[in-house]
Amino acid sequence: MSINLEVCIDNLESLHLAIAGGATRIELCSSLALGGLTPSYGFMKKSAEISSIPVYAMIRPRQGDFLYSAEDIESMIEDIHIAKKAGLQGVVFGTLSAEGNIDMPSARLLMKAASNLGVTFHRAIDQCNDYKQAIEDIAELGCERILTSGLASNAEQGTEVIADMVKRAQGRFSVMAGAGVNIHNAVTIIRNTGVSEIHLSGKTTRPSHMQVLANKAKMGADSVDDFAIPVTNPETIQSVKQAISIL
Repeated sequence: MSINLEVCIDNLESLHLAIAGGATRIELCSSLALGGLTPSYGFMKKSAEISSIPVYAMIRPRQGDFLYSAEDIESMIEDIHIAKKAGLQGVVFGTLSAEGNIDMPSARLLMKAASNLGVTFHRAIDQCNDYKQAIEDIAELGCERILTSGLASNAEQGTEVIADMVKRAQGRFSVMAGAGVNIHNAVTIIRNTGVSEIHLSGKTTRPSHMQVLANKAKMGADSVDDFAIPVTNPETIQSVKQAISIL
């Protein structure tokens, strides 16, 4: 069985590193520390020029929940058009109602905007009220796949639900396990769920290449080290790639 290995990134340096490590698809985001937000047009366009593998853009206009206003949805539609213009292969989004169901009217608008692109319905499904109904709704929408941790904090804890999702999907779309996937649990998650795709960041940090670090001014929260640059670790991606190659 061939397993797709999707790597989420939020900078161009990590794009090169993820591909070098053996990623088969990229999820392009800004602000991975916030769970991933919509990347800029410039980031999308340059990634499309550089990448030798498919790139999907996260379409998420803000951090927090997935209950979006009409203006939010309009903004997301514009971002999907931008992803098309940039030359990307797909987009990633999710919408919920106040009751925790898939917001089908909004999702249909986003799907219409995403015509001719691949679509992943992201981990909004992990905050839904009834994942069994969500499976049917996502199949009706025509999404290519879902990204899920099985309604748990991480995919390892959610294997039972993920396995049930795979069965309920019945091949109508792919189920991709994500959240906390690593070298130690990737094979077990795949074997216990039957997924054919996994998702991870493989993040590490590198020190800044700045020659002078004397200024103590902070660019954001005091807890964030502005001179520790988050990047994908290609060795981590390669290790996971090798581990799952036996399947």
